[in-house]
Amino acid sequence: MPETRETAVYTHGHHESVLRSHTWRTAANSAAYLLGSLEPDMRVLDIGCGPGTITADLAALVPDGRVTGADRAPGILEQARATAERRGLANVDFEVADVHSLGHPDGTFDAVHAHQVLQHVGDPVGALREMARVTRSGGLIAVRDADYAAMTWYPAVSGLDDWLDLYRRVARANGGEPDAGRRLRSWALAAGLSDVTATSGTWTYATPEERAWWSGLWADRTLASAYADRAVQGGHATPEELRAVSGAWREWGRREDGWFAVLHGEILCRKPA
Repeated sequence: MPETRETAVYTHGHHESVLRSHTWRTAANSAAYLLGSLEPDMRVLDIGCGPGTITADLAALVPDGRVTGADRAPGILEQARATAERRGLANVDFEVADVHSLGHPDGTFDAVHAHQVLQHVGDPVGALREMARVTRSGGLIAVRDADYAAMTWYPAVSGLDDWLDLYRRVARANGGEPDAGRRLRSWALAAGLSDVTATSGTWTYATPEERAWWSGLWADRTLASAYADRAVQGGHATPEELRAVSGAWREWGRREDGWFAVLHGEILCRKPA
């Protein structure tokens, strides 16, 4: 197994405004492209599991199998364990792990899943090779990532273009690739995975409740999160500029005609037998 060699810094951190988004995620709204391929007795590894909501859904879908949730941040795993416990799931466990160096023998899992992970790592091709290493022959590697440059919204509220430009600069300074979605198939091929099905999916926020939720979490994240700290400390924005971006999010959220779409790239790779 390769040595741990993560070089990127996780842009978002685990502020409440970040977890507000992460705990909303389910297998249905974030991993639908994978669900039809799951079997009840599968052994699944969920990388970058965060608070464990997707992990718990996957465990419920493989009742005769087992799911392991993995994350680099030990603290968030306590929340993931609590999520699984509340749902009464006995076939799930959690571990601290780096996707570049997974502590499992070759071919351990039937499926390895990562949602919104490769955009934050320093070596996405190496991460995919390591995911494939711990997948059995004939097993699945499933990855989904947002593509920030492809996000689109209406109306063109002044300040949201500044948000997008700022976020992409901060993410890249941290060693990640915010426009990962469009690159997933290319990265998979570079990792030696030849049987690759590439699809896309979206999250759309348009109702008053959706707009309030989405705009509110980004308005708060822009002012009080690891992302905000790194934006200022890295010289990418001043506190005043962050307040202006946060205000733009609030303004967009109040617009009755507001609409926002997040595009994701998805790949489902079958490891050669």
